Amino acid sequence: MQIRTSFPYETTHEDVQVPLQDGTKLYARIWRPVTDEPVPALLEYLPYRLSDWTAPRDWQRHPWYAGHGYASVRVDVRGHGNSEGMPGDEYDAVELADGVEVVNWLAAQPWCSGKVGMFGISWGGFNSLQIAALAPEPLKAVITVCSADDRYDNDVHYMGGSVLAVDMHAWAATMLAFVSRPPDPLFVGDRWRQMWENRLEAVDPFIHTWLDHQTRDAYWQHGSVCEDYSAISAAVLAVGGFHDPYRDTVLRLVEHLPGDVRGLIGPWSHQYPDRGLPPGPAIGFLQETLRWWDHHLKGIDTGIMAEPKLRSWISDSHPPATVYAELPGGWVGDPSWPSPNVTPTSYALQGTPMVVNSPQHTGLDAGRYFPFGNDADLPPDQRDEDAKSACFEFEVPSAVRILGRPKVTLRLKMDVPAGQAIARVCDVAPDGSSTLVTRGVLNLSARNGRDRVTPWPVGETEEVAFELNAIGHTFPPGHRIRLAVSSAYWPWIWPQADSAGFVLDPAGSALELPVREGDLDPSISFAAPEQSEPLEVVHPATLDEPRPERLVVRDVAKGEWRLEVDPRYGGTRVYPDGLEFTEDAVETYTINESDPLSARTRSDWTIRLHRPELAWDVSIKSRSEITCDATDFITSNEVVCKDGDEVVFHRTWEKRIPRTAG
Repeated sequence: MQIRTSFPYETTHEDVQVPLQDGTKLYARIWRPVTDEPVPALLEYLPYRLSDWTAPRDWQRHPWYAGHGYASVRVDVRGHGNSEGMPGDEYDAVELADGVEVVNWLAAQPWCSGKVGMFGISWGGFNSLQIAALAPEPLKAVITVCSADDRYDNDVHYMGGSVLAVDMHAWAATMLAFVSRPPDPLFVGDRWRQMWENRLEAVDPFIHTWLDHQTRDAYWQHGSVCEDYSAISAAVLAVGGFHDPYRDTVLRLVEHLPGDVRGLIGPWSHQYPDRGLPPGPAIGFLQETLRWWDHHLKGIDTGIMAEPKLRSWISDSHPPATVYAELPGGWVGDPSWPSPNVTPTSYALQGTPMVVNSPQHTGLDAGRYFPFGNDADLPPDQRDEDAKSACFEFEVPSAVRILGRPKVTLRLKMDVPAGQAIARVCDVAPDGSSTLVTRGVLNLSARNGRDRVTPWPVGETEEVAFELNAIGHTFPPGHRIRLAVSSAYWPWIWPQADSAGFVLDPAGSALELPVREGDLDPSISFAAPEQSEPLEVVHPATLDEPRPERLVVRDVAKGEWRLEVDPRYGGTRVYPDGLEFTEDAVETYTINESDPLSARTRSDWTIRLHRPELAWDVSIKSRSEITCDATDFITSNEVVCKDGDEVVFHRTWEKRIPRTAG
């Protein structure tokens, strides 16, 4: 990583409050170039607290943009960080309407040229697209990174119509802890305590709402820009990584957006592509985005629109591992999506009908749903998972390069009305090692649409088809392509109550691969990564032994399996302004290998914010759990907030939610 200290413009920054029409003020930090000329504004709009949680990341890129002639603006969403107002649900109508107001406010400032761009990763990428769909006139361009166009089927809640146990729960628990954090008295003064108490009274765990909507209804349609791509007229650069769960969105945006759109998918995890976190290689992403902004906000011909409509990384075959510093492979460019260079190629399954009734702990080697570049994020060797699945193999006499979303067609018979099918494609080396390439899930009651529940006709055979997540991969000669089909995938997928598996008939079943013709394109290249000077955050040393990132514990006698996860969010750090910030989280997923009703998730969070010079010392502890029986999900959440030793807030929520589809 090159740290840039010299820029075309000197820069300055200030914290301001953006006034909204209802009187609420949103907290913002603005970096600007020192110039008398009005410049375009770039907006990043998040609930993640600009004064602490995202501050290190913000300092990597906002000053960089300001140094290249943009007003770069970071705003906290209403009810979060130091912004006024009450917190709401993710991407709710108030958040988006506020965002439109912020865009218009920025455009009206005397230092702004009247043109605005929005960018962000994950939440900020989501609401950039959603606000673009509301079409505020000044918003001319968007860069959305690791985000989704479909809140139901390509987010953290559901996958193929099935409940995402691993991240539906973990993210709801994370946000419960996050939303319970107070404003900072250094920035809002003595009113911090009253603001905090008012917010806490408005808190309700997200999991209640998310589990209340188990099919793709109006709740999920709100904020899903796939409902009407034509609403987005702003130019969109969509960026993803093949180790990020949202990468399918890039392909759909390139296919469906009516205006200027370009797609970029690298080998990356859920991170900005310039950070150098595994897997790489990293690219000069800020320089690439500057080409986008200069073209669409300043009218400079940077050549960005002459690039292929979709640029994708295709990995070479690699042995299984939970982390890769860099993956072998290279770039290809396609003029459109679907691409004329990609041909769907069918591989018929062979054999006699077989029973697929996977143990409930199948899936423990799935890896992290959201890889962040940590040592234990990616799936290990899949041989143990393959042994719990029905496997079909295809020889590779000459190299097979794929790009896009594989598809499976399966003829199944079930003796119960509900179940799920999980398909994984693996690259099997001559030594027998099995590298996960991609996977997909179908809740079999969602086979006729994610917006409805269609019970399986007991004892009958039906044909189902579903897509797997997009991937770019090359199978070399001498390897084998393995399709593995299972009926369980814990803890990614919450098991159905009557999970009895199914009979799979290979006759009429097939794997379809998106085979891409043509060689890698060495002309597609990027500058080396660079960022502005980092914020000088100190991570104090500790004598505590670190927990394993992912630990699997088996109780042999009980047949119980427990996965313990340390998400590695941040630990303790000390900021230049004196703030001491500590956070610790552990997630636990437990199941009995023969009982789908034994599934249990738990998340525990501890957060402390301390300013010694202000004698300010607050803490938040939260506990979130989900269990189930045959008819209901059973949720339990608890939050305890303290100001010093004083308990400011203590609430427990207990709720039973009917299992209508999950």
